[in-house]
Amino acid sequence: MPTETLIRNAYLVLEAQGPQPHSGSGTGWEIDGGWIALQDGRVHSVGTSSEPEPQAQTVIDAEGRLVTPGLVNTHHHMYQNLTRAYAPAVNGTLFQWLTELYPRWAVLDEESTYLSTYVAAAELLLGGCTTSSDHMYVHPRPKLIDAQIRAPTEIGFRFMANRGSMTRSVEDGGLPPKEVVQDEETILEDSERLISTYHDPNPGAMVRMSLAPCSMFSVSESIMRATAELAEKHDVRLHTHLAEDKDEDTYALEVYGRRPVEYLEDCGWAHDRTWVAHYIYGSAEENRRLASAGVGATQCPSSNMILAGDTADARALREMGMSVGIGCDGSSSADSADLWAETRGALLLARHSHGPASFSARDALNMSTLGSAANLGWADELGHLRPGACADLVIWESSPLSQAGVLTDRVEGWLRSGPARAQDTFVAGRRLVAGGELQLAGLDDVLSRHRTAAAAMQGVSA
Repeated sequence: MPTETLIRNAYLVLEAQGPQPHSGSGTGWEIDGGWIALQDGRVHSVGTSSEPEPQAQTVIDAEGRLVTPGLVNTHHHMYQNLTRAYAPAVNGTLFQWLTELYPRWAVLDEESTYLSTYVAAAELLLGGCTTSSDHMYVHPRPKLIDAQIRAPTEIGFRFMANRGSMTRSVEDGGLPPKEVVQDEETILEDSERLISTYHDPNPGAMVRMSLAPCSMFSVSESIMRATAELAEKHDVRLHTHLAEDKDEDTYALEVYGRRPVEYLEDCGWAHDRTWVAHYIYGSAEENRRLASAGVGATQCPSSNMILAGDTADARALREMGMSVGIGCDGSSSADSADLWAETRGALLLARHSHGPASFSARDALNMSTLGSAANLGWADELGHLRPGACADLVIWESSPLSQAGVLTDRVEGWLRSGPARAQDTFVAGRRLVAGGELQLAGLDDVLSRHRTAAAAMQGVSA
C-alpha cells in the first residue's frame, strides 16, 4: 500500500546536533540526497538515495532543498499583533511599553482574539514553525482562550494554549490596569474548565493546555501556589516570565522577601513541568539549581534586542543541562512572528557573547526544534523527524541569490545566508504551505477583519 506523501531528493536534517537533554545521542542525523515518507500524520520511514523509496500517493521532489523538523515556538503573545509598531510605545523600556499598551489591550474581545491568533499562526507557518505555544494573560472578557483555540484548530496548526492570568492591578501594587485582571476563584475555575474541555494528553495531539500566571509583578503568591497545585493535579505544564528585568530583583526582595528564583522555588514551580520565558538575570548558582530541577527556559532574541535588554545566556544554560528553546515573544515587541529569524538571532547573540567557535547553526536549530519541544514536554514526538515522530516538517526555499556559493554546509548556509522562508510546511502530514503560499482559504477575509480590529484598538482609522 502506498504511503500518503514522499519527499525525495532532499538534504534531510532529521535531528539537529546539540547538547539538549532530549536530543538522543547528541550527534544529530543528516542525510544528503535522502527521502522521507509520511503516513497518517507521522514520519513513516526515511532513507538515503541508495535505499528503495516507498510508493506514495503524492511525490514531491525537493530539488536538493534543505528539509528540517518544523520549528517550535515556546513563547508568544499573539494578541499583540493588533498593536504592532504602535508609535507611542516603540521607544519605551519594558515597563513603559507595558504601561502604554495595557489600556489598548483592555478592549480585547473574542473576535479580535480569534483574528490575532489566526494571523499569528499563518505568519509562523511561513517562517517554518509548525507548533506554537501562546501566553494569553490579558482577560478583560471571559472565554478568550476558547476564541483563540478556534483559529489554529481551523487552520490545522499544532497549538499549546497557555491560560495566563493577572490578579494584581495598579491599585494593588502591580502594573496592569484593573480592567485586565481577574480574581483568583475565576482564574482557577476557568483553568479547570479549559483543561477538561481542550487539553489532549494523547500522542499526536493538536491542542494542549498549560497554566501560566503572567509574572510576579502582576499575580499574587497565592495564585502562583494554587496554579502549581492545579497543574500537578491535571499533569499539565507551567509557564511564566522570570528574571526578565533587573528591577525584578528589587521588586521581589521588597514584596516577597526573596529573589525571583527563590520565589519560584518556594511556590512549588521548580520541577520538569515548568518552563520560563526570558530568564536573563539568574545567578550562576540559581541557574544550576533550575537546570538540576528540570526547569526549561525560552530565549526571545528579537524582543530582547528591540526592548534593549539583555538576553538569556543560552550557551551557558545548555551546558548546564537546561532545555533552552526559542520564542518570538509579543508581536508588539518583536513585531514579527518569524521563528527562522529568531533562530538566526540566537546564533548571532551566542557568538557575539562567546566567540566565533562557540555556537553553530546546528546549535541554534537544535534550540528551535528539540530544545523548544522539550520546553513544551513534547520532545518524544516533535523537534525531530525520526520514524514515528509527528509529520511536522519544512522544505526550505532555496533563493538563487542568497544561497549562491553555499556548497560545503547546507545548514550553516541556511541560517547565515537568509532570509529564509518555507517553501512547503507540513503539520501532521498536511501541506499548509505549498510553493511558498499559504493554503488558507479564509486568510484574505481574516486580514480585512484584523485591520478593522487593530484600528479600533489603536484608536486610528482603518
